[in-house]
Formats: sequence, structure tokens, C-alpha cells
Amino acid sequence: MKTLEYENQIFLDSFHEDGLLITAKGLGVDRILQNFLKVYSDPANLVLVINTASSEEEYFIENLEREGVKPLPRVITNEVSVSERQKVYLEGGVLFITSRILVVDFLTDRIPSEHVSGILVYRAHKVIESCQEAFILRLYRQKNKTGFIKAFSDSPHAFTSGFAHVEHTMKNLFVRNLYLWPRFHASVVATLEKNQIDVIEIQVKLTSTMLACQTALLDLINACIKELKRCTTAIDADEVTVENAIGKSFDKIIRFQLDPVWHQLGSKTKQLVTDIKTLRLILRHLTQYDCVTFHSMVNSVRTNEKTFGQNTGWLFLDSADSLFVHSRERIYGPQNKKIYDEEGNDKKTEVEPSLEPCPKWDGLLDIVKEIRDQVKDADLDQCHILIAAEDDRTCNQIREVLCEGHKSLLIRLYNKSLAMKGQYLQDAKKKEREEKKTKRKAETKTSGPELTLTQMLDEDKPKDNSDDSNRPCSSKDAYYGIIDEPLTIIHPLHGTTECNGLSKTLHEVQPRYVILYDADMQFVRELEVYKASTPGKPLRVYFLMYTGSVEEQRYLTTLRKEKEAFEHLISEKSAMVIPEERDGKMEDDPNLARDTTPANATVNTRKGGLHLTQSQQKVIVDMREFRSELPSLIHRRGIDIEPVTIEVGDYILTPDICVERKSVSDLIGSLNNGRLYNQCVSMCRYYKRPVLLIEFDTNKSFALQGKYPITSDISIQDVSSRLTLLTLHFPKLRILWCQSPYETAKIFEELKEGRQQPDAEAAMKINSAEADSEWTERYSHNSQDFLLRMPGVNIKNYRKIMNKVENIAELCIMSEDQISELLDNKSSAKLLYDFIHTDHKQSEHSGKAIKAKDLKKTLKRKR
Repeated sequence: MKTLEYENQIFLDSFHEDGLLITAKGLGVDRILQNFLKVYSDPANLVLVINTASSEEEYFIENLEREGVKPLPRVITNEVSVSERQKVYLEGGVLFITSRILVVDFLTDRIPSEHVSGILVYRAHKVIESCQEAFILRLYRQKNKTGFIKAFSDSPHAFTSGFAHVEHTMKNLFVRNLYLWPRFHASVVATLEKNQIDVIEIQVKLTSTMLACQTALLDLINACIKELKRCTTAIDADEVTVENAIGKSFDKIIRFQLDPVWHQLGSKTKQLVTDIKTLRLILRHLTQYDCVTFHSMVNSVRTNEKTFGQNTGWLFLDSADSLFVHSRERIYGPQNKKIYDEEGNDKKTEVEPSLEPCPKWDGLLDIVKEIRDQVKDADLDQCHILIAAEDDRTCNQIREVLCEGHKSLLIRLYNKSLAMKGQYLQDAKKKEREEKKTKRKAETKTSGPELTLTQMLDEDKPKDNSDDSNRPCSSKDAYYGIIDEPLTIIHPLHGTTECNGLSKTLHEVQPRYVILYDADMQFVRELEVYKASTPGKPLRVYFLMYTGSVEEQRYLTTLRKEKEAFEHLISEKSAMVIPEERDGKMEDDPNLARDTTPANATVNTRKGGLHLTQSQQKVIVDMREFRSELPSLIHRRGIDIEPVTIEVGDYILTPDICVERKSVSDLIGSLNNGRLYNQCVSMCRYYKRPVLLIEFDTNKSFALQGKYPITSDISIQDVSSRLTLLTLHFPKLRILWCQSPYETAKIFEELKEGRQQPDAEAAMKINSAEADSEWTERYSHNSQDFLLRMPGVNIKNYRKIMNKVENIAELCIMSEDQISELLDNKSSAKLLYDFIHTDHKQSEHSGKAIKAKDLKKTLKRKR
């Protein structure tokens, strides 16, 4: 495939200088990255690619293999052993590697950091300060000052939120240059205008009932937004508008603003958020699907809202009545009203529902008929049609409309969703179609098996086509529709199972005609790039769009927001001040400086034994914890991380302090399945200061419960009640409540101040099956647990009892004064003495009294 002029310029700029590349969606950031992979696929280089998904890795490797690149990039996952990884690192080349594995290999020096040529970062807009990718780049720059770092992104809007977001991202990436390539860039415009696409825009008008439903829905959304602004001041009034509510990312905008205070919001505010989401879904169904699906959606919402009473008042507005009336009118028509008998009961009507078809269907059928006429008149040998629609449901409906007609589709949907028993509609052509289908199947069996899409293309393509070896395989999602005469492929725009599946199908099928059933900015750009890279291929694009609809407004808003995002980034770039040490290549970079003071530091006895120079801080971290943000933030505070596999705890701060970290979701799950209890048992046995860390998300509410008072009732289903029982059962267990991983890292640093560093070997030897301490060698765990459950015995005095008393029998014959002397506490001694010498009934049925001195089980020391 031909490389475009602006792509060459982008490649040269990024190749000579490290930086962050931000392109407009659809301009081919994956093509740019693929060119870098092709250049660095050499054993003399060791290039790491991070932040890619498995489907993207398969896509890049497949394309490079088709271009004959050797050696191909390799994928490193947890299935590759440590010894195999070390061997692969030494062999060089390009490696796709998961972030968790790469972090551990950098920390343990398994990877030759000084020999790494560079790192390529995909989807750079997702790299934040606390993520694994930022941790990797920091470790890389500490050990390698010469290698390159190149980052790629096609999401300009992601860099506009917050203050100086793009500058913070560049700081996390350790790059000094910012490369911006919007669609309106002069080089891009000049390149794409050389081979313009033949575009035919078809404006489809909404029906009167559809327009009435759209107006009603917009009024309802506007009413809910106004009420939401009145109920809470936590939202940005400039962002939460009706225009933005039409877009796909509106739910994320609201949740992002309200999540930190979600627990403080009232039930009405929360219900308003849910109502807006529901109304937006109904609005999408209006222009996306048929009248039956739309009416079923509206009717189900209306029924559920009335049944449960969960609405904020929009259901009783005039606009809601208009929505319900006109959605029904699309099914039964304006004249099909209910007829009542003399007694006032409903009388069944014999009038057949009108079932209003989607206006786009007629437009689509006209386009396909026009294309077939053109093919027939021009006698074209190779003519493929690609239809791109929003999702698989729309694709399936399009296929049925093209094959069987829209009337058959609507009848089938009506009989399935709305028709009552005995009122099913009959499809007059259904029997005829089934007969033809049976005959066609019989002919196919005699002539041979049905052909797949690839086989159809192989039969249809010219024999002298020399470019076939460079064409990618078609997407698996093309199964949504393959129609012959001429060959027509229906493919979804979103929700596909493959990376760049539509782009792969575009280059494989090489269609002469493309029908955009639904507008999508990214695919429009991909069509422009495809036409420019294959100038000899004729291409005509039919653009279907509802004029004056929310679909049109959504598309225009997407274009406007991307343009404003690039204008914002251009303005920031012009005023951006980049420090000299931003790339981390300076030897004395303050951002990467580490305290390497030796552990045997001298002590100043005149200042209370304070260290003149403190040893380098260290934290032992379990391997599984590298999925979280905390290890990266601990390392950022100048504390060394030692990754090992430990069975007890997640973080070992000191020889005495063991921490088990739980997010809120993990905490609830561990309390439900009893895993947290077992973890606390292990920590309390082997460490003097066990700690349970409950860590909240930075963007979530810092609370376990909603806006209601805490009651004194204990419920086994309540998280707070379970935590209370946990602390009562483990008195020496301490709980840390941290609002975010940033606060956790700060607390860890304070807890470690002035204390000894942990030993990794000792932490690895500790497990739940056996102990590794002198105390555990002398006494069994069951004995300790039994004794700790007796009144008057606690974590502070149980060891005195076990050291001085041989067994329970000896404890039972001791007087209260002797027990008091043993425990050094009269109140605890009285509790224990009364418990031992008091009769306790086992149950009402047995009626037998049991004395503690008659217990046959004794706590004996191990011999």
C-alpha cells in the first residue's frame, strides 16, 4: 500500500526526535506505528512496545508478515517463563510486552536496560502519573539515558480535560516534543485533495411522527437536565447541556463529575441521572432502529416507570404523552384508534397495523438499485459494495431488508414483540421465499458448497493482480452480511470483535461503492486515506443522513469538538515551557534522583540515636500487586520496590508491619467469601503489626455507605458490621482508610520512618501452612486461637499464660490471686477465673452441665 506524503513527514519528524504524536482520528496513527515497527524489526535493536491490546498486536504482526518483514515482532505474556524472557531479550528485535511483566523485569534487572534501543507507547492519552506505563518509563530512564521514547495517540480530546493535561502527559512520557497533526493541517489537506472521493450525500427526511418523537425526547432531556442542575451544584453547567447529551460520551461526563460526591447525593438526583440515560437510549433507538423496536422500548420504559414509581416527574409531562402517542402512531397509524362497545369495553379492531418503515431503508434500496443498474450498463467485471452501519443489530436488519424487503422484517418483529395471541400478521410472500430458498439450497448441494467471502473474492479478482499479497485478510465481523450480485458486504462500525476490522475488510474487498448508512467521522477519514493510498482504484461513497435530526447534530458536534481540541492544543504548545531535563537524559535529573545511602549508616548518640544518614527505604511487594497503581506511586516517592511472591500480605513495610490491600470491591468480595478472615489469621500469626488497608478510588466517593446515619443494629449483610466483627476478633489488626493510592504511598513512607527494612527471603518463607518463628515452633496455632477466645485473655497476655502454664488443667486449678499475679491485671484475672469455675449449659435438649475443668482437650507444648 502506498505511503502518503504527510505520513512520511510525520515519520521523519518522530524518528529523529523523541516526542508525543497526536493525530486526528482516522488519519492512520496505526500506519505510522507500523512503519516504526518495520524499521526497528532487526536483531541489532531491542525495542519494547507497551500499552497495546492483544487484538492490536495480532493486527500489526499480521500486516508486517504480509509485507515480508523479518524477524517479526514477538509477544511476551505471563505464559513465557523467566528464563525464556531473558533469552528473548538478548536476541533483540521488537517485543510486545505486558506492562506488569515489564515492570517486574526492570525492577529485578532481568532485562538488559542499557541495551534497550527504545520504547514505543501506543494510546499515549491513557498514560497518567500512577499507571504502569509511566512506572516503566521512569525505570527505563533511570537506567538508560540514551534510548528513545516515542508516544502515539489519535485522541486529541483526551488531552484537553484538566489543567495543562498535555504537559503532564509529556512529563509522564519523558518527552520534550509535541507533534500535532489535525485534519486541517496543510500537508494533510494537500495530500487528500489530490485523490478526492466521489461523494454523493443523500439527505433523508424524518417522518412527521419521528420528528414529533424527537422533539418530545429533546424536551424531556432538557427538563431532566434543568432539574439536575437545580438539585446539585456538583456538575459543570457548561458541559451538561442538551447538545452534549446527544453525544456518546455524555454518560461519562456526568459520572466523572458526580462520582466523587455520589454518596452525598439524594435519591432524586441519582434517579435523574438514570432518567437522562434512559431517554438518551430511547433517542438513539429512534433514528437507529425500526418503529417496532422503538415502540417496544418506549412501552417497556413506560410500564416499568409506572409499576415501580421510579421517575422524577418527566413521565407526567405533556412531552411524554406526545412521545407515547406518536410512537404508537408509527405502528398503527393515525386512523387506527380504539373502538369501544356499548358497555365501554375495548372492541378488537380488524384493521391491520400500518408499520411505518424507516426512511433510510427506501434510500438504501434506491442506492443499491442505482448501483446495480450502473454495473449492468457498464458491464463491470469486478464491483463490490461495502455497507457500513452502526452495530450488528442494524447490519442484520439491513441484510433482511435487502434480501426480503422491509415489510417482511416489520411483520416478523411485530409478531414477535407486539402481537397478541391470535392476532399475528401474515406475510403473503413468506411461503414463496421459503420455496425459493429450498430450491436454491438443493441447487447449491448439486453444484458444490457455499463460498465464503474470501473464496468469492478469489473468484472475482483478476488473475494478474500483483498487489494481492499485500492485502490484509477480511474481518471476521463481515459475517453480518454477504449478498451476491453484486458482492455486497455489510459491516458494523462499532462493537466489532477485531482491531481495525472494518479497515481490514475495506482493503481486502477494495469496494467500488461504499454506503455509509450511519455517519462516523473516523471511518470517513479512513476512506479518504484509503483513496489516497490507492489512487488507481475508483471509489464512490453514498452518505445517508437524516436531515435536521440528532444524528446529524451528533456528527457535526463531533467534528466541532475535535477541531476545538486541536486549537486548544496548538495554543498550549505555543505557550508551553519545556524544562531541559524533561526527557530524563541528564545524569543529575532531580525527577529521577534516588537516595542510595548504604544501610550501615552511622548513628549520632547526641541526638537521641538519630541516623546521620538514613538507609535507602525498601518495600517488599507481592507480584500480583503490580496490577494496581500503588507500587508505581511508592517508587515515585523514592522508595525501592522489591517484587517477590509472598503468601501472607501484599506489602511488607518493616519486619513487623504487614499490609493487606483491599479496594472497596475486593473488600466486599473478601468479606462475603471469608477470604479476608483467613488472611487476617495469617497476618496476626506471623507479624506483630498486621494492617488492613482499605483503598478508595481517586475519582470515587470516599465512603462505604450512602447519605444516612449509622445505626446500632448489627447486620451480617452490612459491610460496616462485618468490619466491626473483624476488628473484635483480631484486636491487634489495624485498619488504614486511604482516599487514594497517593495518600497510601504517603502513609507508607511515614510508617517506615526510623524503622528497619524488611527482608525478602524471610517474607517468602512465611506461608499459611507452616511458621518460621521461634514462637510458632513451640506452640500450635489451634492452641493459641483456643486460648485467645477465653474471657480475660487477650493479645497482650496470652503469651505469659502459655509460657508459665503447662496446660488447661493446670490453669483450672489456679486460684484467682495466682491468675491475677500471672496476668498482672485483677479485672482480667476475675473474668478468666469466673469463666473457668462457672457451669455452662451446652443446649436445652441435652440438659448436661459442662465444667471447664472437665475439658479433655489441653493446650500442650510441642516436644
